[in-house]
Order: sequence, then C-alpha cells, then structure tokens
Amino acid sequence: MAIRVLLVDDQPLLRTGFRMILEAEPDLAVVGEAGDGQQALDQVRALQPDVVLMDIRMPRMDGVEATRQITGPDRSGPAKVLVLTTFDLDEYVVEALRAGASGFLLKDAPAAELVQAIRVVAAGEAMLAPSITRRLLDKYAGRLPSGEESVPQPLHALTEREVEVLKLVARGLSNAEIAAELFVSETTVKTHVGHVLTKLALRDRVQAAVYAYESGLVRPGAN
Repeated sequence: MAIRVLLVDDQPLLRTGFRMILEAEPDLAVVGEAGDGQQALDQVRALQPDVVLMDIRMPRMDGVEATRQITGPDRSGPAKVLVLTTFDLDEYVVEALRAGASGFLLKDAPAAELVQAIRVVAAGEAMLAPSITRRLLDKYAGRLPSGEESVPQPLHALTEREVEVLKLVARGLSNAEIAAELFVSETTVKTHVGHVLTKLALRDRVQAAVYAYESGLVRPGAN
C-alpha cells in the first residue's frame, strides 16, 4: 500500500512542488494539503495520513502546536510528523522535536532525500540528521544543563550498556553504526534502543537524542 502523505505549508507554490516530487513515486500518495496548523489537524482527522510534512511558521496555528496535537496522547490516527524548515538552525525545530516530531528536513534538501525521509518516518524510524541535530543542540547549549546537576532519576533505570547506546543515538548513529561501535549485532542494538525508549517513556530516537542532551548525559560539542 502507498504511504499516505499530507502536505502542510502556508505557501501554495511549495506545496505544489512537493506534490510533484512525491506523486512521481509509486509508493507515495499525497492525500491532501493544508495551509496552516488548524487545517492540518482537520485534515489529519479526515484523511488519516501516514506522514505529515509539517512547516513550522504558519498563521493561526504554528507547526509546533499542530505537531503536539497530532502526536499527543489524544491523537486520532497513526500519523508521523516530519518537520520542514527553511533554516537549518530554525529556533523552533527543537521545540517541534520535543512536541513529538519524528524528524526534520530542510526545504532545500534534494528530492531523493525528501522521498527517503518520508519512507523512513513512515516505517517508524526517526529522521535524525547528525550534522543538523548537533548544530541545533550546540546553538542552544545555553538552555541545556551545565553538567553539574545530578543525574536525572530515570537514567538510573538504564543499564550501563543502555546508557552507552543512548549516547550513540544522541550522536546520530544508526543501529548498524552502533552495532559496529559496540561489536554487537543490530538485533541486540534494536533491543537496547527499545528498552531505552520504554524506560524513559520516549516516543522515538529523536526524543531520545534530545533527552540525552537535556539531561546532561551528552554535552553539546562533545564526541
């Protein structure tokens, strides 16, 4: 079955461009469009898309609040949110990730990257671009813990290996890369990642990465 995509952007020309790119792919189907966050909520309820391409800055309701409502506890469907931003240091991107977005992508990304990002998010994975994520977290280092605070209680629930895996997730490594780093199988890594998400009550790898920085487990700019 084709992946059902909802386009959310306040610029009709951009929506048209995205539609042309996505409809050229046999496994993708654009089921609707919205020009602001409120319309996006209405369309998600009516159309039940698999993936929402979500702009950040829009009238009436911005993409952060729309993302929070689409992915929150009262969600009415399975939609995943892939945030689109014009600037790779958009100050709202971190908030969107906290709100439940499964990743973010620059609007000027190559068409092939956009298509692949949608497939990755639809499959339940997170679109975690290490270079952009690290730059975002470095930029907002002043908002993050200094490292002098005590370790958050939830981290004590993790095993030593799970903490290692969380640190590598925060660096943007894939399961295969983590497996190579720790000399274990990808299946073992998937198990560890699952345990981390469950124990910390996190939705996906993106939120795990943000949590690792916010908790002080990983410091911006550190290897």
